[in-house]
Amino acid sequence: MRLVKLVEKLELPELTTEQTETLCQTAEEAARKHILTHINAKQVETLNVSVEAEGSKPLNLTIEVDLQLTAQARNIDAKSLADEAAKQALNAAENYLRDLK
Repeated sequence: MRLVKLVEKLELPELTTEQTETLCQTAEEAARKHILTHINAKQVETLNVSVEAEGSKPLNLTIEVDLQLTAQARNIDAKSLADEAAKQALNAAENYLRDLK
């Protein structure tokens, strides 16, 4: 099981509940898309992406990517792929927040 956790503190105005939900959903979708564009879905045994936003100033964003691949995908580095996916999720979240300003 591979687990990656990134926590970033982002300075920005206070978000509404809807904006916070959209932020988390945007980040989660970016992580999933990154993984599924690099490997076939049939090679994924487990893929859980969790994005949690806490606080307002600063906003703490926690991104967890739990990735386990099938035996057929033994040539793929699951940890690196999960790390990259978490970074893509963070980039997507930052882009969403920049658009709000």
